[in-house]
Amino acid sequence: MGNDQFEQVASLLKKSRFTTAYTGAGISVESGIPPFRGVGGIWSKYDPASLEIGYFLDHPKESWEVIKKLFYNYFQVSKPNKAHLVLTRMEMAGMLSRIITQNIDNLHQEAGSHHIFEFHGNSNKLICLTCHRNFPVSEINMDHLPPTCRECGGLLKPDFVFFGEAIPQLPLSSAYEAAGCSDVFLIIGTTGEVMPANQIPPLAKQNGATIIEINTQPSNYTPNITDIFLQGKASEMMGKIEEKLFSPSLNNN
Repeated sequence: MGNDQFEQVASLLKKSRFTTAYTGAGISVESGIPPFRGVGGIWSKYDPASLEIGYFLDHPKESWEVIKKLFYNYFQVSKPNKAHLVLTRMEMAGMLSRIITQNIDNLHQEAGSHHIFEFHGNSNKLICLTCHRNFPVSEINMDHLPPTCRECGGLLKPDFVFFGEAIPQLPLSSAYEAAGCSDVFLIIGTTGEVMPANQIPPLAKQNGATIIEINTQPSNYTPNITDIFLQGKASEMMGKIEEKLFSPSLNNN
């Protein structure tokens, strides 16, 4: 993988009027959060049925025991990595208009990014299913499961999308809007297997966006819509893009 490929990417990003970063589990692996799919993925160890909304409502204690192991034990110690931080730097420099993420780990926010639309919600907040109040997870005692609302005693649910639930309207409409107006669409760490999220990048391609993909292995997107494929870890690839984006020699050209 030569430097000319990263220079090409940097040039495209510099010229782009509207760039969207579209991130999946692969961007957070280096922060210590395992992916859902593939070898060593979460679903190779746990039954996805634990996160069905019907199962959660019928068996909240059992579902919460899995949720705590899957998410909160990892998220409490994870920190943004280089890839998250480069996206924040790009946003601050006016080179990134929007982040559409399938992740629920809050790492884009912790890295300092602001224009984030979370396709599957966020684990950092819990919602009471009775009175609909919401609480930061840091304020909730996880020693007794399932956690309950301190105001009404109702069942608390993580504010992310369970299987069987609809995608929130705001991130959904924002994703479609970004797919319609992006000059560059930067895919990072997603396999393209999850619907309806996987429909967004092809729509961007149809609307004329240049698709740049960063993944450790080819994805469903690679042979079909990707224009430039950077194979490697997200932090390493984004670090090389950062060098080219902010190098004096390129900026002076």
